[in-house]
Amino acid sequence: MEARVRDWRPAWPCPVGPVLRIHKRGGGDPTYRIEGDRHWRGIRTPDGPTTLLVEPRPAEGTVHAEAWGPGAGWVLDSLPGLLGADDDVSDFEPGHHPLVTEAWRRYGHTRIGRTGLVMEALTPAVIEQKVTGQEAFAGFRMLVHRFGERAPGPGRERRLWVQPDAATIRQVPSWEWLRMHVDPARSRALVTAARVADALERTVGLPGEEVERRLTSLPGIGVWTAAEVRQRAHGDADAVSFGDYHVAKDVGWALAGRAFDDAELAEALEPWRPHRGRVTILVGLAGGRMPRRGARMAPRTHLPARVTRT
Repeated sequence: MEARVRDWRPAWPCPVGPVLRIHKRGGGDPTYRIEGDRHWRGIRTPDGPTTLLVEPRPAEGTVHAEAWGPGAGWVLDSLPGLLGADDDVSDFEPGHHPLVTEAWRRYGHTRIGRTGLVMEALTPAVIEQKVTGQEAFAGFRMLVHRFGERAPGPGRERRLWVQPDAATIRQVPSWEWLRMHVDPARSRALVTAARVADALERTVGLPGEEVERRLTSLPGIGVWTAAEVRQRAHGDADAVSFGDYHVAKDVGWALAGRAFDDAELAEALEPWRPHRGRVTILVGLAGGRMPRRGARMAPRTHLPARVTRT
């Protein structure tokens, strides 16, 4: 299988790794591999499964990409958007806090990319609702290995996989979800979303508030899940993962020296609207994380269990 190739010259010094890593779901993500500076992804596009290789070539000022499979043309056409070419920073004012100003000085070339693929972002986000990272990443791996498919071309050699499509997710029986440690609340939410997948994919390009309204109209999809999707599929610089276990604490610690709750986080980020999500990313890049103390949250040892974060 021959590769399709694209060499793209961004208009700014594009840091490929930091932009793309948001799409990697844990160290064992079967849809993502990193080999040095080369990023491999297994992607299900509207035209079919694809293996994508993205490699920065800073000496040449270009990003080199190769793609294999039915969706190769689609994913290469989407490369600039994936790396943040559509992210408008012209009206971003970092100066409301010195830490954000310094983070912008150091990491201001980082853009928020968008995949344009809603179900690709929604599926792992639902699985991650209110469970430990260990449990969430394991559940996502099992879903991909059991119901996804091998990525085409050299992706097969790298044991790269592609997520299952919406039609497959709709048909996964309840006992299989339990075998993957995905409880009924999350599996119902995901199956319900898969039933309207075509409509969800059409939200790409809509304003962020409208995207959130449509996503959260579905049972089991709350503001946290909607924000996770808006950040990745839509490239929404204003999307904030309210309800996250760490985000409010970390941003509060960075900006005020103490942990925030969600209400305090919303108040603190308001001056940066419509770039509130960008601020949380900059704080993370600058290392603004609350020190981790005490025991970690343990994985659950039984199912089903009640899920509260959506």
